[in-house]
Amino acid sequence: MMPAPALVSLVSGLYPALADSPPPGWEQDLAALGNAVEVPAGTVLFDEGAPCRGFPLVLAGEVRVARGTPHGRAIELYRVQPGELCVVSAACLFGQAVLSAHGVAVQPSRLLLLPAPVFMRWSDHEPFRRHVFALFAARMTDLIALTEAVAFQRLDQRLAAALLGRGPVLHLTHQQLADELGTVREMVTRLLKRFEQAGWVALGRERVQVLDAAALRQLAAGGAQ
Repeated sequence: MMPAPALVSLVSGLYPALADSPPPGWEQDLAALGNAVEVPAGTVLFDEGAPCRGFPLVLAGEVRVARGTPHGRAIELYRVQPGELCVVSAACLFGQAVLSAHGVAVQPSRLLLLPAPVFMRWSDHEPFRRHVFALFAARMTDLIALTEAVAFQRLDQRLAAALLGRGPVLHLTHQQLADELGTVREMVTRLLKRFEQAGWVALGRERVQVLDAAALRQLAAGGAQ
């Protein structure tokens, strides 16, 4: 079990808004919560249509937030890494509504769950509330861009964009890419094979190697067919 001072230090380091202008009594709130929860990759942390049990603070790992079924077809909305906040959980608590998306740990993760009364009391503190709303604005911009991509970009353009900026080798399955793009695995496999035939990628087991990033970039920008 992590000592309370160590937990406070970890959380304040990841969430500077708490360290810079902390809500009253926040250290005592953290101490009362006890230890963080360790979950393996693939754990469903919350599901669509369910009540929000609290507000998760990601201390380590990564959480994928998506709309759709956790083990079926879904479209990724965003990911939450240490130091970031989950706006779906915040919206659920602020609006007193059920969750509008699900969250799954994409790697072994450590999380601290703030009970709803604690999160709402922290949100009464203006600097913390301003921090949460600033993230809402940033996530809204991302979601508008996602909506435009889904509505107006071809799937091959979106797949090309998804392969860029993640290093020369992506250790992903075709299903993971399909989930990220909100489509079916067969479509992703078909397009990846087309990319491979063009010499843009090399495919392996749960592995995609980018060979021609410039060609993928041109396609992502709508300049190639």
